[in-house]
Amino acid sequence: MSRKTPGEWLLSQNSNFSRNGVSCPTQRPCKTIAVSSGKGGVGKTSVAIKLSKLLVERGEKVLLIDCDYNLSNTAVKLGFPLESKFYDLLQSKIEFDEAIHKDGNFHLLSACNGNVDLFEKDLGLENLIIDIISAHNEDYDSIILDCPAGLTKEVCTLSGYCDYRFVVITPDKSSITDSYSLIKVLGQRFGVREHHLIFNKISNEKQYERLTKTFLETASLYLDCRLNVLGAIPFFRQNVDLFDRELLKVAGSKIHNSFNNVIDRFTEENIGTSANSFPIFQRGLDSGLGQKQDVQSL
Repeated sequence: MSRKTPGEWLLSQNSNFSRNGVSCPTQRPCKTIAVSSGKGGVGKTSVAIKLSKLLVERGEKVLLIDCDYNLSNTAVKLGFPLESKFYDLLQSKIEFDEAIHKDGNFHLLSACNGNVDLFEKDLGLENLIIDIISAHNEDYDSIILDCPAGLTKEVCTLSGYCDYRFVVITPDKSSITDSYSLIKVLGQRFGVREHHLIFNKISNEKQYERLTKTFLETASLYLDCRLNVLGAIPFFRQNVDLFDRELLKVAGSKIHNSFNNVIDRFTEENIGTSANSFPIFQRGLDSGLGQKQDVQSL
């Protein structure tokens, strides 16, 4: 990796970055999407998994990379065995093809869970993930990164490197504040000016409108960026195991339909709502949102 500053290096590597307000077309053969959030517990991993699966349904070959290198949850949610293949790959003990879980055209590079050796090493994980993307992007139509929660240099570097950034936000004041902080730092430190927002755990349309209004109004006042609203995912009031089964259904569930609408909006020519053109709201919420609001709603 170059010794340039992170922002300079990202601009030199990512041809999709905007220079002087002009968007340059990407030359990479596949699209890369970072799924992130300012706060943990917002459903980021579930969003990354479902989006990956839906893109596969639409004919793509997809690689999902769990970037939470020592607290991996993707394999747990998908029912895959917990293994140390990620660490073995980093140690060059196995090849990339041996390290991934394969389910047809859905491939997963899972991370580790509580690996002490990995914990004690300073590996520069973000550089390793970018090397993996560079080495294998010709093999996939999409590469999706399930980024760790929080505001770290690793998360910002990975998010800035990708073509697109999906920020997952819930009706929780700390989620709103932390997501705002993530977008702010990405703009000011890494020159990243465009993000796609997914609002998760939404109880009803009024709550969705209040949440989007609050976030977009604040961003339009204080942040120089474009925010594209992809839509809402309904709040699921059952336990986690039931939610994971519902999440992985191929079709027929309200959650599945909501995620399909998110993908549809992402692939349209004019996507979502821009903070620079507020107020314009996404067309009506997906069907099936309940009427009760959860205790953390605005």
